Amino acid sequence: MIKMSPNNQPRIGLLAIRVSSDKQGLDGDSPEAQREQGEAYAKAHNIIITETIILLESASHETQPMQKVIDVCKDKSKGFQVVLIKSIDRFTRGGGDYYSPLKRQLTRLGIALEDMYGVIGKQQINTLEHTGFKYYWSEFNPTQKSEYLEAERAKDEMRDIMSRMIGAEIRYTQLGYWMRRPHYGFRSVKVDTKNGRRTILKPDENEAKFIIKLFEMRAVHIYTNQQIADELNSMGFRSRVKIVRDKYDRTKIKRQIGGKQMTAKMIDQYASKLVYCGIIKEKWTHDQPVKAQFDGLVSVELFNEANRGRIFVEIDSCDMITIKRRAVPEHLKNKQIYNPDYPYKQVIACPKCGKTLSGSASRGKMGAYYPAYHCSRDGHYFRVPKAEFDKTLDDFVRTITVKPEYVDDIITAIAELWRESARSQSAAPRAPPEPAKPNSGDRGQNARCHERDSACVPRGGYS
Repeated sequence: MIKMSPNNQPRIGLLAIRVSSDKQGLDGDSPEAQREQGEAYAKAHNIIITETIILLESASHETQPMQKVIDVCKDKSKGFQVVLIKSIDRFTRGGGDYYSPLKRQLTRLGIALEDMYGVIGKQQINTLEHTGFKYYWSEFNPTQKSEYLEAERAKDEMRDIMSRMIGAEIRYTQLGYWMRRPHYGFRSVKVDTKNGRRTILKPDENEAKFIIKLFEMRAVHIYTNQQIADELNSMGFRSRVKIVRDKYDRTKIKRQIGGKQMTAKMIDQYASKLVYCGIIKEKWTHDQPVKAQFDGLVSVELFNEANRGRIFVEIDSCDMITIKRRAVPEHLKNKQIYNPDYPYKQVIACPKCGKTLSGSASRGKMGAYYPAYHCSRDGHYFRVPKAEFDKTLDDFVRTITVKPEYVDDIITAIAELWRESARSQSAAPRAPPEPAKPNSGDRGQNARCHERDSACVPRGGYS
């Protein structure tokens, strides 16, 4: 039972303010309005506000932002007696199933939850008070049912608002309008259309030139991605700067990201975006291409030429759009851990970090491939050409000597391992064995020999 302080005794309180979005909290005056209303209420009800927490986050998700307020209240040194909120829908929009556990946490801390609209009651009733006894079932809050209904009403209101808003955005996206953050090179513009005042994309005069130059250089087929990136960087390209805000207090700026130069990898990412040729294809269009209600930065012909057959856009006489993509090679469709070309891949350990080596072939500038075993984890880079690596392992194996009395046992063990490997490969892809460092005393399966009075005597290692 929470004992309320007498009206003439001040209570120490925490003012919890929540708005649903960055736009509401940063562009409007909702947090300031809630603060003013809370301070006026606290003064009238003898509450001393010692701390105020502002949350700019939706309360409709599974993770409730008000949980941070409860965590702050767990610090008993602050001496909070009441948490003051504007209304229950500012506390949560998850319904009664979220409201009750959140309030219960405060109750266990001996802290009252109070709203400025008076929905939350401040009194506990004991139905056995006349007998002088009290049980957990005999004590209740007479406003508990109305509080639960108010929490459910807030949840229903949220669902209605989101259904109207998201439903309209999906419809307008399928009609070719833009409902999301503009891509690099574009800016959002509100225009009057037959469907009302809608958002379309227009070229950004500071960014569009870089995207157009990217497609033009790709289309001539004589520049590498790195050369294109270098040219764009010399023109002054920088990615957009984004502000990262605190998860709970969206008024606090933690850091800025972006402002980076173009890289060769980013060239392919920008070149493959269909919106640059005036086509929208995303989740809300069911991944079907839709002609945008605005022009792209480049023509469809230039887009096709720049993508070199990887993506091909075709528009027929009836304005039906078809997107064709180059088929994925078979060797990329069925990639497995075990590759016969790299038998020591995921088997031999890296001498620098101890993790298993990878095996692959990198392509040089002239188109030649260079197979190698390599590792680049934890900030280091280790690479050995495959031919050199295989020769070193072969030479090492040839230096191993086995005592005559253990030759038959080793042959039997190898034959058994071979049969097990054949059975596992026929049922499923073989799992890689445990990593082993070549320069350690344990040489994979030959470790059995060491258990037998050092029957195997290795005379070298790979380092």
